Amino acid sequence: MDRSKMIFNNEISERDYRKAVKSRDKFIKKFGDDTLENYPIRIKENDYLFKSLGVYDIELDPREGEPFDMEKGIIVGNIRMGFGHYRISMAMASAAHALGYTPYWMDLNSYAQTTCTKVISAQNDLYSLGSRISQKSRLFNKFVWEPMNYEGFRQLSYNASDQKNAELMATVFKNVPKEIPVIGTHVWPAQAALHGDMKYVVNAIPDNWPMALHLAEGSIHTIQTHQSYMGYRILNGMAKKKVLHPMPADSLIYTGHYVDHELVSNLESDTKARMDRFKNGKPMRFLLSIGGAGAQKEIFAAIIKYLLSDIREQKAVLYVNVGDYRNVWDQLVKEIPELEKISTTHFNNWEDTESFANQALNEDVSGVHAFWHENIFEAVYCSNLLMRSCDVLVTKPSEFSFYPVPKLFIKRIGGHEKWGAIHSAEVGDGSLECRDIPHTTQMIDMFRKDERMFLQMNENILRNKKIGLYDGAYNVVKIAMGMKEGK
Repeated sequence: MDRSKMIFNNEISERDYRKAVKSRDKFIKKFGDDTLENYPIRIKENDYLFKSLGVYDIELDPREGEPFDMEKGIIVGNIRMGFGHYRISMAMASAAHALGYTPYWMDLNSYAQTTCTKVISAQNDLYSLGSRISQKSRLFNKFVWEPMNYEGFRQLSYNASDQKNAELMATVFKNVPKEIPVIGTHVWPAQAALHGDMKYVVNAIPDNWPMALHLAEGSIHTIQTHQSYMGYRILNGMAKKKVLHPMPADSLIYTGHYVDHELVSNLESDTKARMDRFKNGKPMRFLLSIGGAGAQKEIFAAIIKYLLSDIREQKAVLYVNVGDYRNVWDQLVKEIPELEKISTTHFNNWEDTESFANQALNEDVSGVHAFWHENIFEAVYCSNLLMRSCDVLVTKPSEFSFYPVPKLFIKRIGGHEKWGAIHSAEVGDGSLECRDIPHTTQMIDMFRKDERMFLQMNENILRNKKIGLYDGAYNVVKIAMGMKEGK
């Protein structure tokens, strides 16, 4: 089956098909073709996630490792492209562990010797570069980056090229047992799994803007919003104004938001504590989470400057997670010299980070607390730990749009992200997107001083929990295992 010629019974033009083949052949010329290689598989405990989430790594290594759990094993296929897909993967692994399954971590961007990883890394580097340029150049953002992220990735022709490129990624699945279900938290692992003859594949779509980029025909597609369901079902706008054949009903399922078990299971108590702090006049805790592209430093710097006097007067508290970008913190300190004097740094010490996160659940905190971890698992999961004790999460409208915490959305990176903020505002657990600094600082004041807005947002989170809005990760895992069980 050539997945680039026909997509959900919609024929791809000969011109676009040739373009897809050319894209694949360009990567073969640059990185080689290893489709005949026979990479050995090794299973080992994940150094960072096994203790908390029971996660095992799937490595390409000839050394002997653990056997696959053929009854309860489930693969979380992912890539590192920013932090979003890793964060969604952690939610899936967390839910799988909570439901009694054995999660396997398969990062297609970690196999340096393979064409698969070389192709992904090259595209990741290009995307990160585009993200950073878009924050510095309004012209580039308006005429290149926003249109590409909004309409370019939306077209079926783009999916045709991705499917051809994914043929070069299938080799890593050659020695993986075909009966183990796979959850892809980016479309490339889902596509690669299908090309690699995996039998049970779920494609967990991350965004709220329907794009053909996220299609992996042959898998069950899961989505987090009803608006997105409608757009994907009819492949809305994926061939400009042409009316397309719709996706089959059994290939698309609404699940709710992908959220970690640790956050969902503690939601009521964490939300109540948040409301109590506000009612008792405690300083409001803002979590600034800087994404994997390392962009938007200027916005975060402006927020820190705006809150400095309130931090000194113990009217506000800042958690700043710079992920694995130590240089971002150094730049912030250079730009705001006073920041270093009032900050406690929790750098590259996971035990210290965990200890602070646990204490902050029940104790008062003050000042600025900065977090940096060079390991990506710790860099990403740090925000999840801090989220439980923060009052407001300050973030671009990315995968965080779906998390059960009051959110202040700063300017997006890419047009598709704006729909995350729109959805969050509609379900009542986040702000509108603040496209500039004045509107961002206005929203900070609204959170701090408008009792009705802040408390109502938390009440909405409790209401959303009751209707299962945040149960998406559990549902995705159940769907994946249900495919294997014939349900």
